[in-house]
Formats: sequence, structure tokens, C-alpha cells
Amino acid sequence: MKKLLNTLFVTTQGSYLAKEGETVVVKVEKVVKVRIPIHTLSGIVCFGNVSMSPFLMGFCAEKDVSVSFLTEYGRFLARIKGPVSGNVLVRREQYRRADSEETSSEIAASIISAKISNCRTVLQRAVRDHGDKIDAERVEQIVKRMGHSLKESANLKSLNQLRGIEGDAAADYFSVFDHLITSQKDDFAFNGRNRRPPKDEVNCLLSFLYTLLMHDVRSALECVGLDPAVGFLHRDRPGRPGLALDIMEEFRPFIVDRLVLSLINLCQVKKKDFFKKDSEEIYMTDDGRKTVLMAYQKKKQDEILHPFTEEKVMIGQLFYIQALLMNRYMRNDLDGYPSFFWR
Repeated sequence: MKKLLNTLFVTTQGSYLAKEGETVVVKVEKVVKVRIPIHTLSGIVCFGNVSMSPFLMGFCAEKDVSVSFLTEYGRFLARIKGPVSGNVLVRREQYRRADSEETSSEIAASIISAKISNCRTVLQRAVRDHGDKIDAERVEQIVKRMGHSLKESANLKSLNQLRGIEGDAAADYFSVFDHLITSQKDDFAFNGRNRRPPKDEVNCLLSFLYTLLMHDVRSALECVGLDPAVGFLHRDRPGRPGLALDIMEEFRPFIVDRLVLSLINLCQVKKKDFFKKDSEEIYMTDDGRKTVLMAYQKKKQDEILHPFTEEKVMIGQLFYIQALLMNRYMRNDLDGYPSFFWR
């Protein structure tokens, strides 16, 4: 099993990262703030005005530590990665299967089924744990509707039909997401999913954490030698990591959506952690972003029993496990791709 390593998030504006021996050094105004051994890192994510020495970039590429640059508010800009690893025959098989409508539909159906099922589980647990605080009857209606969508997704063979089912299920799910917010409701109103830019605090949290999730899934795919750009549900588009977006669909509800609800309901984030820009756009403050990053890192340390391997693993290892299972499917070691179903 791959060792769960840390991701270094650098949010302090004006930071400079450099190489010193076998360590990554973070400096602010030429003052060393932290030294981290390279072998403890799986990735570095830089937000906003953060720069890095060319020597450190090369060192990270050599040690297989991915480096991503995001805007100060979390929009993806660029990524640095060393030589492609893995078996070229596996990637050629990935491309062949992506060109097949039938195979792509089979994989997409598995991923969509997992996403819908995991969304239903989020709603079912909310009814179980907070039934007296929410409109349980309305939420249960959506659970039932999503159950029908789940059955349909297992029988459809067309990618367009599958996307239609996924879109309808997502709309149903987010139509009651506001019901799952049980505290600070006046400060965290949610009236549906919106993005680019997010127009409320809840969407701001979702979009920010989805970006972090995509970074982790993409790194896992590259680690096992798959091409993160070539997906099955998300088709080829320049600059879009299709396969990373495919795999992260399975984890959105289980990891990100639940974390967002916990942050709000436990008052770990508050209204003061956000601000409005250009009349509509909502962004997190530096303190708010640090709180969310720490919560995300802590979440990845939690343990869960993987439903397919039946191993007890940390949540942060799930991305690598699913990437490895996709790799094994491409090598014909598995009859199908076993998506992650949260139990």
C-alpha cells in the first residue's frame, strides 16, 4: 500500500520556496518559516503570489512531488510534473478504451452509480442523525427519487443518457442540500449549485475543496501511470483532466460535501471567514482558507474500510486505491472497474 504523505499548502502571499539539501524551505521576506523533508511530501500547492526556485522545481520533479499553482482564491492555474511514469502499454489501452463508446459507457455507468449512491447515503445519514432538525420528509422524497436514478444508471448504455441521469440526480441532491445545514442558516444560505465564480459561502467552500480533491486524484492517477487527461465520462477537452474529473465524482459527496456540512454545522467556519468581491463573487479570507485546508488534511487521516479491497485505510489513500484499481482494469486483471461505494 502506498504510504499516505502530506500535501504542503502555501497560502502566505509573498512566500518563496527553495531547496536546501533534502528539504523544502519556505521563506517570507527572507525569513525561514518552515523546513520540510522532501520524502514526507506527495505534493505542493501554492496559492496566489507564491514563487519557487528552479532548483526546487527540478528536485520535486525528480522526487515525484507534484507542484500546483492556484490563484489566491483557489482557481487552478498550472501544474509541474516530472517524467511520466508507468507502463506505456497501460496508457495505450486506456486510449483504446476511451475511443470505444461501449467501454466508456460501462465505466461511466459504474462511476455515476457510485456518485448517486454516495449522494443518497449523505442524505440518508442526515435524516438518521438530524431528522428532528431538518425537513426529513422532503429529504426522504429525494432519496427515493435518487434510488430510481440509481437503478436507471445501471441499465443505460448511452453516454448522453448517463449524463442526463447524472445531471438530474445532482439537481435533486442539491435541491435539498440546504436542508442539511442545521446551524448558521442565515449566514450560510444555499439556493443551488453555482460556480465560476461562486455566489455564496457554501458554493465557495464546495468549489475550493473540489479543486483540492481534483489535485489529489490527478496525482494518484499519474502515480500509477494513467493519463489523467483521458476520461470516459468527461470526454477529451484541451486542458481538462477528464479521468481525474471522472474518478473524483465518486468522492465529491463522501469527502467534500460532508466536510463542508461539518465545517458549517460545527461552526468551524463563520460568516467573517468570507468576503464579497465585485458585487457578486464570494471568496474566503486567509484565515478561513487555512481553517479549511487544515480540516481537509485532517479528514484524509480518518480511516475507513474500503468496500472492494476490504482493507482498513486512511481516506487520503482512497484516491491511490481507485487509481490502482483502474490501472488493474486496464491491464485486464479485473473484469470491470470497481467504483467506490460508501457504506
